[in-house]
Amino acid sequence: MHWKGTEKTMKVLITGSGGREHAIAWKVAQSPKVEKVYCAPGNAGISEFAECVDIGVMDFDKLTKFAKEHEIDLTIIGPDDPLAAGAVDAFEAAGLRVFGPRKNAAILEGSKAFSKDLMKKYQIPTATYETFDSPEAALAYVETADMPIVLKADGLALGKGVLICKTRKEAKEGVKTLMLDKQFGTAGDRIVIEEFMTGREVSVLSFVDGTTIKIMTSAQDHKRAGDGDTGLNTGGMGTFSPSPFYTKEIDEFCQKHIYQPTVDAMKAEGRDFKGIIFFGLMLTEKGPKVLEFNARFGDPETQVVLPRMKNDIVEIFEACIDGKLDQVDLDFEENAAVCVVLASNGYPEHYEKGYPISGLEAFKEKDGYYVFHAGSKFDENGQIITNGGRVLGVTAIGKDLKEARSNAYKATEWVEFDNKYMRHDIGKAIDEV
Repeated sequence: MHWKGTEKTMKVLITGSGGREHAIAWKVAQSPKVEKVYCAPGNAGISEFAECVDIGVMDFDKLTKFAKEHEIDLTIIGPDDPLAAGAVDAFEAAGLRVFGPRKNAAILEGSKAFSKDLMKKYQIPTATYETFDSPEAALAYVETADMPIVLKADGLALGKGVLICKTRKEAKEGVKTLMLDKQFGTAGDRIVIEEFMTGREVSVLSFVDGTTIKIMTSAQDHKRAGDGDTGLNTGGMGTFSPSPFYTKEIDEFCQKHIYQPTVDAMKAEGRDFKGIIFFGLMLTEKGPKVLEFNARFGDPETQVVLPRMKNDIVEIFEACIDGKLDQVDLDFEENAAVCVVLASNGYPEHYEKGYPISGLEAFKEKDGYYVFHAGSKFDENGQIITNGGRVLGVTAIGKDLKEARSNAYKATEWVEFDNKYMRHDIGKAIDEV
């Protein structure tokens, strides 16, 4: 820790390059404790709050070396792949303070089979399921199972290795796609087949220090590429927060039967979880059930949750690392936020990038409007250009969800780039309350 008189001046490193990391960098930069933020590799938007460093998220040797040389006080690991591969362990082994779960805890997201078995063992509500290592056994199971049914690749497939099959024929095709054609590579060596749950999906982010869990505000994502939830699954086309369907009763049930039991289960397994647990929940007729866990901030959920958070985020990161989260109260604004993702037309399949982005300065002076960069970079002339499928997340605050939504859509018009594409019905569920 570096001292200037009585003032602490921390140096923070964030790893990642998406909209989630932009939102984290923006929030970290507001902390009175922080003097300097670095981001590896970062993007054009992040460079406003952090010095971007050209090191990939999986290059642990270079990252730890950088952190040592630059006397970094705290590192935050953004994406899922490095966590699953042991980024936190590498930083800890180098004697560095780091926020995120160790490899043995990040398995909560890294393996669907692990998380399903954990929930079965500790009676955490989820869909009934079976795990298969051989395509033959999976095909035999599909012959008699009730339809519709869900097939999931066991490993990390960036939220895309999930197939919902309405008929037996589709289910057989799906097994072939995952296990024989290896559409998602080795992620499909093992698959989980589970019952199809119906209900509303809600995302709940939480901070965990190994023992204590504190819930952030709820959010709801829109996964499909096209209006009316059509088209392919994506990394997320937009979100809103809070979810009006996440009621006090549901929260109480989840605290008792899902949140704390998950933390306790991981501890009991000798896999103390410190970091973020993201609970993907399905509100079924039989009560809330866990769809999936993520071991990091969600994207684009972070882009609607952090703008509503009143706390100094660095204090919370430190409390999680030090096992003192019970001493912190999370505080969120009594308002709402909506994020609409501006993507490159053709995402998530084939799209072109390298188009200049104009209008970003419109967000500068306006309170309650944010633009988080997901896929942007500077070209050789210093112009910001598109550099990904998801380009920007436009977030706006409002006194309620309807106002936030209208503000967000108004703000999407301020930014232009060729092949700009967005969904026009983000937050449509707001009208169904």
